[in-house]
Amino acid sequence: MKKLLSLLVAVILVTSIFAGCKQTAQPVTLVFAKSDAVELDPADVTDGESVTVIDNIFEGLVRYKPGTTEVEPWLATSWDVSSDGLEWTFHLRQGVKFQDGTPFNADAVVFSYESQRDKEHPFHKYGKWEYWQWCFSEISKTEKVDDYTVKIVLDHPFAPFLSTMAMFTAFIVSPTNCEKWGDQWFSHPVGTGPFSFVEWVKGDHITLEKYADYWGEKPKIDKLIFKVIDDPSQRLLALQKGEVDGIEYPNPDDLPTIEKDPNLQILSEPGLNVGYLAMNMGTDTKGFQKPFGDVRVRQAVNYAINKQAIVDQLYKGTAVVAKNPIPPTLWGYNDEIQDYEYNPTKAKELLKEAGYPNGFKTQLWAMPVSRPYMFDPQKIAVAIQADLKAVGIDAEIVTYDWSTYLQKTENGEHPMALLGWTADYADPDDFLYVLLDSDAATVGTAGNIAFYRNPQVHELNLKAQIETDQEKRIEIYKQVQEIIHNDAPWVPLAHAKQILVFKNSVKGFVLYPTGDYHFDTVSISK
Repeated sequence: MKKLLSLLVAVILVTSIFAGCKQTAQPVTLVFAKSDAVELDPADVTDGESVTVIDNIFEGLVRYKPGTTEVEPWLATSWDVSSDGLEWTFHLRQGVKFQDGTPFNADAVVFSYESQRDKEHPFHKYGKWEYWQWCFSEISKTEKVDDYTVKIVLDHPFAPFLSTMAMFTAFIVSPTNCEKWGDQWFSHPVGTGPFSFVEWVKGDHITLEKYADYWGEKPKIDKLIFKVIDDPSQRLLALQKGEVDGIEYPNPDDLPTIEKDPNLQILSEPGLNVGYLAMNMGTDTKGFQKPFGDVRVRQAVNYAINKQAIVDQLYKGTAVVAKNPIPPTLWGYNDEIQDYEYNPTKAKELLKEAGYPNGFKTQLWAMPVSRPYMFDPQKIAVAIQADLKAVGIDAEIVTYDWSTYLQKTENGEHPMALLGWTADYADPDDFLYVLLDSDAATVGTAGNIAFYRNPQVHELNLKAQIETDQEKRIEIYKQVQEIIHNDAPWVPLAHAKQILVFKNSVKGFVLYPTGDYHFDTVSISK
């Protein structure tokens, strides 16, 4: 009897221990340090910091295969294309639910796209829909065929169409949630993705959690926190202290220290990006804004800036000098173009010819945050300021918070501004049309912040969009790059590597050429 009683006590104790362990098990949380988002509506953002969060909440009909730019079915299981390339019929995945419990179906797809396209749509008033104008203007309508079939009709063939459908602007949103929040929807996002939104404390953090009813493979972590730390050195310090598990865009000066740290790992690969200095060519009714309306001034600025020194001393080997708007890793790159050499004497001669023998005063706008194409914009601005000063251009450095900076440059309020781009889809169209076409030079929504309007560039860009022969498209884009080089609306500065740093305990993160961050494959080992 005593033995039986002892055995029962032992069983109870063991059961209690396991029960206690189960009760005290902690959720697996990953904290990633970055700058803050601007908003969380996938169709109404233009900045990568917002997209980083959005990529984990939302999904599209297609997606890029992890680590590639190859398109595969996702919320759509398949699609058909008409012989003229104008009608795309997508067959939707069934049994998928939004994070608010409502069903994903054809109505949601139509809502997501028509709210951007149709100015009469009741939800259209809540956004600017810049990317729709830049990348989806060929869509004339999206219509429901049945509950799980939609047809997208184009008004002209568009060669990059399927690639653009993999980008965040084409993510599907919950109509029920949008209607609930109205103009505040951008801060209460609901999608079909692997993580659902929990909270956003502006300037501090954004918290997501694993979506329990996700249709695909569930995330390996329970909670994902994006911690707002703008300064790259402070991000690294937080990582070294164990306050965060990963960071983006480390300061190149810190890379040797990171490489020696046995507790950290660096993930790196060439990026589809460009960092540039745009010169505002003006948008007012009186003509070009002086002095950058004169091509000789723009060329002088190109000769004045020592790009190789900037790459060597500030990027520290994490980038290559840019001479074209598109990166050398992208098809269609024109390597025959001869870059503007660093030649202050030539710069002064051109300024004199343009009527500025003693130079002029202006402003140089610099971003307040690190970006994948420019890890430390403020230091780069100081270097450019010194180079310009040497040829007589006195440039005052100006900056604003990130969302204000983007808005003001889209409005054309800057004389010169640093900015850059990471490809949303692997096609020259995403650089040459989105950033340098006259269609993208609309005040208030400009992707083309140089406000460069060349009719020949526009004609060639449109020709390339409807051409299905890639070799012919390559020749068209090489010609576009040559024209842009001669007109010099930018100083293309650098094409940078993607660089992220994680604790060694973080496993499974995949770098994408487009710079997207997906955390559903990530795990943390003990």
